[in-house]
Amino acid sequence: MTDYPHSADYPSPQLRVEALEALLVERGLVDPEMLDGFISRYVNDVGPMNGAKVVAKAWVDPDYRKRLLESGTDAVKELGFGGPQGEHIVVVENTPTLHNVVVCTLCSCYPWPLLGLPPNWYKDPAYRSRVVREPRKLLGEMGLELADDVEIHVWDSSAENRYFVLPNRPEGTEDLSEEELALLVSRDAMVGVAAVKAG
Repeated sequence: MTDYPHSADYPSPQLRVEALEALLVERGLVDPEMLDGFISRYVNDVGPMNGAKVVAKAWVDPDYRKRLLESGTDAVKELGFGGPQGEHIVVVENTPTLHNVVVCTLCSCYPWPLLGLPPNWYKDPAYRSRVVREPRKLLGEMGLELADDVEIHVWDSSAENRYFVLPNRPEGTEDLSEEELALLVSRDAMVGVAAVKAG
């Protein structure tokens, strides 16, 4: 997605965050190690590996896959994932003829316990509007080329329903373990803007 330039009057969000963090640390309101730990937990532990584990489990366990598609929130809780921003998980499954992609057109509702922090492009107004109007073109620009006969369904996340894509399992992965399969799954594939590749 395009990064829009910022005027001299409005520094970039990264600079503003760094300035705010420095001020909070200087006044003794925040421990920098605690902040770093919190960020690391959401980027590396809380997600997107949590979501990847859910996907891999669904690929190898048909009964779990069925429960996941019937009640996403309950099924992800079976693996210990849940909490704030993890309520009302609805799982949509990609097939050879149907591709699902997720957006939040109003703000940036996102299943944090499964995917970690939302990427900047997910919150970008350009993504939020274009994925609804011209999903095939936008996905192509993001590197995902879909055949003309593949239908694209765009799901609009909200506080009531946070959508999560169960991607297609790639061919040639039949001999991989559940743990090995999880390593193939990216955050972008669980949002629906990428496909999972065999390696």
